[in-house]
Amino acid sequence: MKFCKKYQEYMQGQEKQLPGVGFKNLKKILKGCRRTFHSQDDPVGALNLSACPQHCPVCDGTFFPSLLKEMSEVVGSFNDRAQKLLELHLSSGFRKYFMWFQGKPQKHHVALIQEGKDLVTYATINAIAIRKILKKYDKIHYSKQGQAFKSQAQSMHIEILQSPWLCELMAFHINLRETNHTKSKPAFFEGCSLAIKDGKPSLSCELFDSIKLDLDLTCSICLDTVFDSVSLTCGHIFCYMCACSAASVTIVDGLKAANLKKKCPVCRGAGVYEGAIRLEELNILLSRSCREYWEERLQTERVERLRQAKEHWEGQCRAFMGV
Repeated sequence: MKFCKKYQEYMQGQEKQLPGVGFKNLKKILKGCRRTFHSQDDPVGALNLSACPQHCPVCDGTFFPSLLKEMSEVVGSFNDRAQKLLELHLSSGFRKYFMWFQGKPQKHHVALIQEGKDLVTYATINAIAIRKILKKYDKIHYSKQGQAFKSQAQSMHIEILQSPWLCELMAFHINLRETNHTKSKPAFFEGCSLAIKDGKPSLSCELFDSIKLDLDLTCSICLDTVFDSVSLTCGHIFCYMCACSAASVTIVDGLKAANLKKKCPVCRGAGVYEGAIRLEELNILLSRSCREYWEERLQTERVERLRQAKEHWEGQCRAFMGV
């Protein structure tokens, strides 16, 4: 079965209508574009299409804007659904019962795993659809503009495989798998594991169609295992205190107080701190897997947090008293 048909059947088989890539429509656009260029009498001219992306009104005006809009909707839908699923799993007490009362009373462990599996499949099949349509674009136009567009999408934070919520789902999967009462339950990742080599942990996962995710869990600032991990909107993961230091804010003010001009230490992207996400499932996984290290960092950071909190409130008192 061709991927286009497989993709359409998958999207049509969903209980809810979900955002997706208009794979069939995008192929029609490229087919029309190919007819336009291959209808030229000069075969040499037909093959010399390296400049087409800059001069093709069909692609510039229809193909890329449509794909950009669809990618944005897909990653937005995935992030929202993953966030709600993980919030339900991590919630406790009255908040948990309130969320269940709102319409999710059936969300026991088996249902959570099934929903996680559906989310991973949704993310993966859309990532494959995007990859295939961009490859087709480059094949037709004899260019690398499709790959350039993919890089642009990554810089705009709409590449679904770079979503921090996918990292959280991977940690969520391992956490559920390691609990006694879910060992026999079905998994939604195949080959997903946390590996520790030379004291440095990494998260890896194999998805279908040769897609493999490898996440280095070393903070690029302190060069140690991420502690109280946080993902910036660009997808790079740091220790929370290291991220605060890079953004020139205190832990009391938090990353939301960061100046929009502050850049990610890795990719140098600006405005990436305000929408940062705390990776709670990853923190649970690392605290279980690296107990000694976690306890040591916990003691060290407790001292630093108290120092910063003391300085902050002393400064507030001085300002209030006009000293």
